[in-house]
Amino acid sequence: MTDIGRLRFASWMEGTTLILLVGIAVPLKHLAGYPVATTIMGPVHGLAFLFYLWTVMTVVSGGGWRAGEIVGLVSAAFIPFGVLAVRRLLRRRRAA
Repeated sequence: MTDIGRLRFASWMEGTTLILLVGIAVPLKHLAGYPVATTIMGPVHGLAFLFYLWTVMTVVSGGGWRAGEIVGLVSAAFIPFGVLAVRRLLRRRRAA
């Protein structure tokens, strides 16, 4: 798998778990009184987040990445559906 492919996979995992956490687990906890949802999804998302940051660091350490791209990759991890921006950035990067 290429560096871009690894980064796409890691961003997909991180983005999906963030959406599941914020969109399903947190409402289940607060609206339905089902706190086990966040007990399960919180650590799963935490691991996916750490994996994503580790992948970003290993890929950009190879060089050739602009500072703005790196900031975009990291900041997208904090935004639900930020994975879509990462996919666009990686698609442009692959085409170049």
